[in-house]
Amino acid sequence: MSEAASARSRLTADRAAGIAPLEPMLRAWLPAQRWFAGKGRAISRLRTVSAAELLPPGSTPGLLHLLLDVDGDCYQLLLGIRPSPLPPALGPALIGHVESGPHTGRTVYEALGDPRLASMLLERLRSPGTLGPLHFDRDPGAPVPAGLTPRPLSGEQTNSSLIYGDSYILKVFRRVGPGVNPDLELPRALAAAGCARVPAPVAWYEAELPGGEPLTLGVLQPYLRGSDDGWQLALRRLGAGADFTAEAHALGRATAEVHSALAAALPTLALGPEQTARLAAGMTARLAATVREVPALQPYEAGLRGAFDALAASRGAGVPAQRIHGDLHLGQTLRTADGSWALIDFEGEPARPLADRRRPEPAVRDIAGILRSFDYAARSHRPFAPAWADACRSAFCEGYARTTGRDPREDPVLLRAYETDKAVYEARYESRHRPDWLHVPMAAIRRLSEPQRPAHRMPPPVTPGTTPHPKPPRRPLA
Repeated sequence: MSEAASARSRLTADRAAGIAPLEPMLRAWLPAQRWFAGKGRAISRLRTVSAAELLPPGSTPGLLHLLLDVDGDCYQLLLGIRPSPLPPALGPALIGHVESGPHTGRTVYEALGDPRLASMLLERLRSPGTLGPLHFDRDPGAPVPAGLTPRPLSGEQTNSSLIYGDSYILKVFRRVGPGVNPDLELPRALAAAGCARVPAPVAWYEAELPGGEPLTLGVLQPYLRGSDDGWQLALRRLGAGADFTAEAHALGRATAEVHSALAAALPTLALGPEQTARLAAGMTARLAATVREVPALQPYEAGLRGAFDALAASRGAGVPAQRIHGDLHLGQTLRTADGSWALIDFEGEPARPLADRRRPEPAVRDIAGILRSFDYAARSHRPFAPAWADACRSAFCEGYARTTGRDPREDPVLLRAYETDKAVYEARYESRHRPDWLHVPMAAIRRLSEPQRPAHRMPPPVTPGTTPHPKPPRRPLA
């Protein structure tokens, strides 16, 4: 270990000892956070990985950065420290009151809810450098102005984000691990390749710990002000009985452009028969685990397994694999103010290990995610509008083919396997988190379990601008 690393290690150990009095309140606070993965069970181990003061000692308020090992998962916390009591506006951010140690008599709270501390975090990102284990960096060609007013973005599940002056958005990753996060790696690669479909990172920060790869902690990107969330836009169009095929076609083209740029910028490979068999085996294993957890899948298990068996039997030689989005659905897309489409949130499925999320995969995984998302939208209203969903799926695939020269439906075995795998994932998610929505993936489960049936009905091409269903849905589901 270098002398500088040893010094950082000693400094972290000293600070870790200083935060020991905070441990009881953190044990109580963490399980209540939306981004905490260990909900519903008591914390058995909590250990400080690193600790750094982001403001000079004695500052009021203070800003403490922590990386905590919580039962084997590493979490990032940003804590504000003030004299008691907190201003009323910060009441919802309260974590607890310190009764011993260097912060005795002070109040600890979630720092991202404090505009002063959120502004200080932006200042760190504007000025590259190292502070303890933290390293701040930025694109020198994209200066960020000072004095932007911060506000939290509500409704996130796995991370925390701040909007600065309606110009930039900072995503703060909560559960982190060694290695570059795809939400930094892939947008930077796309920016270097000249792909404008994804906002390019302008600043980021990492933790550099002894003996391992850096951990990506946060990414600052342009905020696409005035954009429509793809999911909400689809629901509005569906609720009004309006056409969405033109938008679906354009989204297919945008997705294909991103896939093409990623394939050109980063390594690709071709899956051989053994790799394809392992891919199918993983899908089968996930199905078996989900059936144990979601008994409603039991009558369909054999039929669903048939989709994965067909993939294994196809021998799959030469299936191209590349870096992909990894968690693509309508909620990860934005239609910008100029009418074009952008893709966001390249982190992948947060529950998967980071190393898995960085592996090349068939691009059809992303395509299946979008196709399933159209079905979700159509089934979130009454009456169910299957023609709307079919027309949108068809238009998306046609738009994708317009860019790549190959329609995803020309690989029905691969597409069916990935759509089935996605529906199984959805069933598990809804069973755990939104039981009232379980009927949505279950409808797809029933369809996909039917023997020798392709993953998608292929209606005749729909001319963008026509209405694909006869009557508008009347009201949303509860």
